[in-house]
Amino acid sequence: MMKLNRPRWSPLLWRITLLCAVVLFHNPVVHGNDEISTESQPAEDAELYETPKIDSKRMYFAEHFDDLYNEDAIEKRWVKSKAKKDDAADEVAKYDGEWAVEQPQRPILANDYGLVLKSKAKHAAIASHLLLNRPFVFEDKPLVVQYEVNLQEGQECGGSYIKLLSVGDGTKDLKQFHDKTPYTIMFGPDKCGNDVKLHFIFRHVNPVNSTITEKHCNKQKDRLDDPFKDKRPHLYQLIIRPDNTYTIRVDHKTVNEGSLLTNFTPAVNPPAEIDDPEDRKPENWDDREKIPDPDATKPDDWNEDEPAQIADPKATKPSGWLDDVEEMVPDSTAVKPSDWDNDMDGEWEPPLIPNPLCEKAVGCGLWKAPMVANPNYKGKWRPPLIANVNYQGKWAPRMIPNPDFFEDLTPFRMTPIAAVGFEIWSMSSDILFDNVVICDDEAVADEWAAQTFDLKVKTLDRQAQTLWDRAMRYINYKPGYWGAYFVYCSIPLIAYIWFLWSRRDTEADTKAEVGRKKKNDDYPAPEDELDDMAAATAGEMGEDGRSSKTKLNAATTGSSGSRSASSAGEAYGEDEDEQDGDEAEGDDEENEAQEEAQDMGAAGEEDASAGSDVPVDSKQPEGAEGLKKRKARRD
Repeated sequence: MMKLNRPRWSPLLWRITLLCAVVLFHNPVVHGNDEISTESQPAEDAELYETPKIDSKRMYFAEHFDDLYNEDAIEKRWVKSKAKKDDAADEVAKYDGEWAVEQPQRPILANDYGLVLKSKAKHAAIASHLLLNRPFVFEDKPLVVQYEVNLQEGQECGGSYIKLLSVGDGTKDLKQFHDKTPYTIMFGPDKCGNDVKLHFIFRHVNPVNSTITEKHCNKQKDRLDDPFKDKRPHLYQLIIRPDNTYTIRVDHKTVNEGSLLTNFTPAVNPPAEIDDPEDRKPENWDDREKIPDPDATKPDDWNEDEPAQIADPKATKPSGWLDDVEEMVPDSTAVKPSDWDNDMDGEWEPPLIPNPLCEKAVGCGLWKAPMVANPNYKGKWRPPLIANVNYQGKWAPRMIPNPDFFEDLTPFRMTPIAAVGFEIWSMSSDILFDNVVICDDEAVADEWAAQTFDLKVKTLDRQAQTLWDRAMRYINYKPGYWGAYFVYCSIPLIAYIWFLWSRRDTEADTKAEVGRKKKNDDYPAPEDELDDMAAATAGEMGEDGRSSKTKLNAATTGSSGSRSASSAGEAYGEDEDEQDGDEAEGDDEENEAQEEAQDMGAAGEEDASAGSDVPVDSKQPEGAEGLKKRKARRD
């Protein structure tokens, strides 16, 4: 039987498909919003989590939110704002942002909850008083502010900062908490477009006139882009010390530090002297360092009328240029619009399109020589500049003592803090806040972080050891875009596989046809056809009967065996390029086809000898016997 050559790419294709399936389905599937499934369970470290205990003796404020997940339980310690913005329209002035206490979208620690801003493009405000209503007073101990932020949907425009509200009338009723409520410190991340900030603003009270000015910390050297796109929790910590130094850390790494006296804009202390606002520059004050040379004259050969560029005198019009053919012609296929009004729109004219005749020619229309720089061009003449002998220097107003000058050497002593609040507006939803701590000891804040944030990081790092999680982190947990890109890149591979598959089916059909032909050729030709062939060759037979027998064999073989061989040759001709490595197998099949052709020729010879008077070579009795044996073996 004939052997069907199967394509060698099939095992490799199945291996690649199996590998892709293992990689894609190794972890939870991605749902429609390009998010990792929230049904995944926390890792082993999650079992080690316990809600940290609050010690009011060591802390001014501490919030873990773990016991506020029931409905309306948040109101036990937090107050949602019902105020309105004064400088906004009524439809957007309300603080109607939705707050909830829930677990993260990607659970990390068991029974760990946080405060989540559910809505976007809305004003939202919520606040809580310090523990035991004990305000934080800036005296001889540092202020440590620490909290977590998880931008679960990323951030394009909006803030996620915290406000430490000042003691006073503004914090007596937190339901009226709004953007104008007095605060002492505002701290936290903010982003809009490409502008990334980590705010540290404190409100300084002028000791002379009691006016309040916002002091903005200078930007850190390195940009903080990851917290706005990696969808992981991040720990923000601010430390202000009595020596007026400050330190800002993100995930325990220092990103900014300096002094309250020197690293803020505007500066805490104004300058001792200022420009005299009443001083004016004298009319005869000459502040020109150089003047045109009054003795210089324009040269006689200086021609100011020469143009900067002229037509190239060496250029010649190319041969074949069509001078009488317009470059643009009306579009003959354009149709006047049905709603065209000549009175309103004017007379309709078809639009102009490039002339098709110009595409085949060198050029068409009015030929102009190209422009080149004019060697005689000098431009407008101006006298050279010389030093001004009357130069008096740059004028500046005289300095006078600053009437508002003061010197505050202890800006650390800010307004006491009475409450903590979040007053934000964001174009992203599901911003999660957690583990808010205010204390006067760095060790206390670090201990709280070790029980909460550090445990989350260890759990996430363990999860990120798998190939899937590393890939998700690399693509910012938005696999939908990369999936579309993968499908786009797979189109050529899919087309190639489809081509091979369709070719395989074609080869199978061709080989089946060859098998049917060979099966039909196994039956001997009818006796009347052999008689006609014998009669046609009888006139050419000489004294040697063997030569005539040879011709008859050739004729018989040509009518049956050669047809089968040629069909097999056509069928296998298409696979010569693909079977370079299987030459030995191809040779065996070719020899087998030749033997079968010879066998069929011998069968035809035997039948012709039996049904006609043509003499048969008696020296070849083994041919018929071998044919019978081969037929029996095939059967």
